[in-house]
Amino acid sequence: MTKRAKVTARHQAGADHQVVTVTGGRFIHRTTPCDTCPWRKDAVGEFPAEAFKHSAHTAYDMDQTTFACHSTGTRKPATCAGFLLKNSANNLAVRLHLMKGDYVHGTVSDGGHELFNSYREMAEANGVAPDDPVLQRCRADN
Repeated sequence: MTKRAKVTARHQAGADHQVVTVTGGRFIHRTTPCDTCPWRKDAVGEFPAEAFKHSAHTAYDMDQTTFACHSTGTRKPATCAGFLLKNSANNLAVRLHLMKGDYVHGTVSDGGHELFNSYREMAEANGVAPDDPVLQRCRADN
């Protein structure tokens, strides 16, 4: 039996946004980016820069948490399709799910949308300063 997903942290990211950390549960993921996916180049400005600062660690080498889809919420959290396509190759959690067969390369598509090539590119387009220390460890390759 799989442990149920649990909210383990919340970080305010402006007056109307927060970044939520969810642990446990099954590895559920989106197969295409949602309408306001921050990885989509046509969705710039949907979220404040502070949200990208709180989530930057998901793009660090060997991080064990993933970038979740904001539209799935905390009751049925799912990993973001844009993240899986563009910045998850060095993420330890994703690599482990690949090894276990929970996630298979090629099962996620961009849905015909142009996506940012890296977390850094996405964060900077959404207002994070290029020299912000939080972006220093973000991996640029996938």
